Amino acid sequence: MKKVIFLLLSLVLVLSACGAGTQESPATEEKISGVPDGVQGGIKIAVVRNLPSDDHTKQFFDGARSEGESFGFKVDTFIADNDDAKFQELVAQAIQKGYDGLIISHGKKDYSYEMLKPAVDKGIKVVTFDTVIEKDGKDLPEITTTFQDDFKLASLSLGEISALSKDGQPVKVIKLWWGPGVPPLDRRETIYKEFEQDNKIETLEVIGPTNFQDVQGDISAKVGAILAKYPAGTVDVIWGSWDEMAKGAYKAMKDSNRMDIKLISIDVSNQDLNLMREEGSTWLSTAAVDPHLIGVIDMRLLAKELAGEETPKTYDLEASLIKQGQLKPDTNMLKLNEVVEGWGQSDAFNEEWMKTLRSKFGK
Repeated sequence: MKKVIFLLLSLVLVLSACGAGTQESPATEEKISGVPDGVQGGIKIAVVRNLPSDDHTKQFFDGARSEGESFGFKVDTFIADNDDAKFQELVAQAIQKGYDGLIISHGKKDYSYEMLKPAVDKGIKVVTFDTVIEKDGKDLPEITTTFQDDFKLASLSLGEISALSKDGQPVKVIKLWWGPGVPPLDRRETIYKEFEQDNKIETLEVIGPTNFQDVQGDISAKVGAILAKYPAGTVDVIWGSWDEMAKGAYKAMKDSNRMDIKLISIDVSNQDLNLMREEGSTWLSTAAVDPHLIGVIDMRLLAKELAGEETPKTYDLEASLIKQGQLKPDTNMLKLNEVVEGWGQSDAFNEEWMKTLRSKFGK
C-alpha cells in the first residue's frame, strides 16, 4: 500500500512539474491609452553628471529623478566629481548596460562627440546639459542640448556690479572663473569681456580652482592670500562665475575680516541663501536657474525623444536675479518662488500624455 501511495505522489509531482513548465508567462503590462509606445514598458534612464556632489547637483538629480519616476521610468544617477576620465567611463558603462535614454551633464568639448556617438549609433536617446558636442565642425543632430541662459545670467549679475559704480568709474573686481573649456563659464566669460571693454568693470585678479574635490576650501585659501595685497577700499566686488567658488570667497572674506567687499555671483543653493541672509553679509545677489527645474525639463525632453516626437536642437532655460533684500527668514530653494516670480515653474514640453503617465505613476 505504501508503495502505491508513493507511486501516486510521484506521478502528481511529475505532472505538477510538467504543468509548471508549460504555464504561459505572465501577460505583459497593459498599454496605457493615449500614451506613445516609446515611453511604455520598463524604460530605464541614466543621468550622468561631471560636477561635484554639491547642493546644485543634488537638486538637478532630484528634478530628473522625480519627473522620470512620475512617468514610470527607472532612473539611475551617477556622478564623476569633475574627473573627466571617470565621467567618460561612466557614460561608456551606461551605453553598454542597455539604458533606453541618457541625460548627460557637463561634458567637455574635447571629448563629448566621441563619448556620445556610440550611444547615438545604438539608438539610445540622449539629452545633454551644459555640454558642447562638436568635432571638426560636426555635431550629433540626434541629441538635444540644453543650457542655462548663461549670457543672461552673466548680464544680470554683472549689471548688478556695474550699478555700484561711483562717478562713472569702472568697478574694481576680483574675478572667480574656471576655464577656458567649461561651456557654461565660457559663455559667461563672453559677457564679462563686454563689460570690461565698455569700461564698466576693471579686473584686479582672476582666481580659479585646482582642487575639484574641495572647490570651496581651495578658493577660500586663494582669495584669503590675495586679499592681503589689497587694503580696504581698493576692491569693490568679488564676482563668482560659479557659486561654489563664491562660497569659498565668502568664507575668506569673513575669516580675513574683509566684509567691506561686495559679493555677486551666478547659480544658487540653500547654502548660498543662508550666507546671503547672515547678519553683516555683503553677498548682495546671485543670478540663477532652478537646478531642480533643469532636471525636470531635461527629462521631459528625453521622454519626447523616446516617444518619437520632435524636440529642439538646443534649449536655454530662463534666468532670474535673486537679491539679498528679497529673502525672508525661511526662504529656501523650495520657497524661492514666493519671492522670485516664476521661479521653478515651467510648462515647457509638458505634453498631455505626460500628465496621463503622472496620474498613473506619480506619487
